[in-house]
Amino acid sequence: MTISTGFTPFAERMQAENLPDVFIRTFRYYYEQLVEGRTGLIPESEIDPIAGLPDVETFPASLVEIGNAVLGQTVIIKLNGGLGTSMGLTKAKSLLSVKDGLTFLDIIARQALHAGVPLLLMGSFNTSEDSLAALHAYPELWDDLPLDFLQHKAPKIARSDFRPAIWPQNPTLEWNPPGHGDIYTALVTSGILDQLMDAGYRYAFVSNADNLGAVLDIKILGYFAEQQLPFMMESADRTSADRKGGHLAIRNSDGQMILREIAQTPAEDEDAFQNIDKHRYFNTNTVWWNLQALQDVMTVREGILGLPMILNSKSVDPRDAESTPIYQIETAMGSAIAVFEDAGAVRVPRSRFAPVKTTDDLLAVRSDAFVLTDDFRVVANPARTTPQVVVSLDSRFYKLIDDMEARFPDGAPSLLECESLTIKGDVLFERNVVCKGVVELDNQSEEQMVVDHLAGPVLPRTMSIG
Repeated sequence: MTISTGFTPFAERMQAENLPDVFIRTFRYYYEQLVEGRTGLIPESEIDPIAGLPDVETFPASLVEIGNAVLGQTVIIKLNGGLGTSMGLTKAKSLLSVKDGLTFLDIIARQALHAGVPLLLMGSFNTSEDSLAALHAYPELWDDLPLDFLQHKAPKIARSDFRPAIWPQNPTLEWNPPGHGDIYTALVTSGILDQLMDAGYRYAFVSNADNLGAVLDIKILGYFAEQQLPFMMESADRTSADRKGGHLAIRNSDGQMILREIAQTPAEDEDAFQNIDKHRYFNTNTVWWNLQALQDVMTVREGILGLPMILNSKSVDPRDAESTPIYQIETAMGSAIAVFEDAGAVRVPRSRFAPVKTTDDLLAVRSDAFVLTDDFRVVANPARTTPQVVVSLDSRFYKLIDDMEARFPDGAPSLLECESLTIKGDVLFERNVVCKGVVELDNQSEEQMVVDHLAGPVLPRTMSIG
C-alpha cells in the first residue's frame, strides 16, 4: 500500500462530509508522517530548559498607552468547542452557571463589551447553536463579523492497517476533534482570517472559554505590539499540580522555542518532563497573534501551518477499552510557537490561569472566596486573609454537576476564611454554612451526612461518622 492509495478512503470519507480541501490536505500532511513511522515524540536530549521569561508583573505602565492605541485593531477569540462531559454536561460547557448567576459565556460577552472589542468563538457542531442563541442577549456584539466559526472533525485511524476506523454501532465515534491546533485551519476555511484583515484587525487574544483568568490585558497587548512579535504565549510557573501540563523548552538544534506536551514525550523521559524545577514554565493555552504574520505564513504554506503532530492511541469507543484500537491525530494551538521564528513568551501570574475543569473548581468559584469585579473579572476575594482555597470533593458523589448541586441546594458554603475543604462520602450542606480553616468531612456511613448552619461555623477539624 502506498501512502497515496492508503489515503484515498480517508479523502473520500472527508469529502462526503463536505470537509474543506485545506483541512483534507492538512490531515494528509499528518497521515503521511504516521505511515512513515514518525511519532511526533520530542526526546529530552533534543531540548534545553528555558532559564527565564519577560515577566508581565514588571512591565512598565507606559505599555498601557501603547495597548490602548492598538485596542481598536484587536479581537478576542475563545475556544468554545467543549461539552463539559467530564462533569456530565450535554451542552456547551460555557453555558454553565459559574458566578453570580452568570455563565462563562455571559462573563466573556461582558468582558468583550467592557473592553470594546469584537468577540469570536471557535465552536463545534455540538456547541455552536446553543452558544449563539445565548449571545442574543447581547445584541451589541452582533456586527459585521460572525460571532463564531467551527472547528473541523478528523477520521480516526485503525492502528492495525492505517485505514479509516469503522464502528457501525455508532458511526459518530469514527471521528474525533483534531485538537485546538485546528483553529488556524478553521480561520482559513471559514474565511474569518480574511474578514478580520479586511476589517483592519491586526491582533488577536485567544484563550479557553473555561479559563476565567484569561482576560484581555492592555499592558500585555502593549508589550506584544511594541515588540512586533508574530506570536506570543502566556506561560506561568509550574507547580506540582502542573507536572503533566505542556511546558516550554528550547530546541537545541536551532534555538527555536517550542512547546512539548506529555503525549509528545518518550516514556523514558517522563520523569524529566515532570521535573518542574528543570522545566519551569507551562502553557496556559492563552496566546496572542499578529494576524498579518499569521495570514502571511498560512498563504506561503498554502493553508497548512505544519504544527507538531500529537499522536494519541485510544479505542474507537472511549467507553469500551476492547473496541478497535485507533490513532487520533491532534495538534495543540500553543505549539505554533515552534512555527514562528521570532515567536515569544511571557511569564504571567497564576491569577491569569484559572480554569474550571471540575466540580471542585466550580464550587470554589461559586463561593464567596471569589468575587466578580465591575469589569467582569472573576478574582480572589480581596477580603481573604488565607491562601487560595483548595476544594476536594468525593468523585463518587460530586463529580457530575447535577449530583454536586443536589448536595449544595442553596449554593456554595462560605469559604472566605477556608484554606481547604475536603469531603469524603455523601454530605449535604444546608444554607448559610460557613467553613473556616482546614475542614475535612468524612462520612463513612451509607446515610447522607447533613451539615446544619444552626450548629455554627464548621471550624478547623475533621468531622467523621460511620
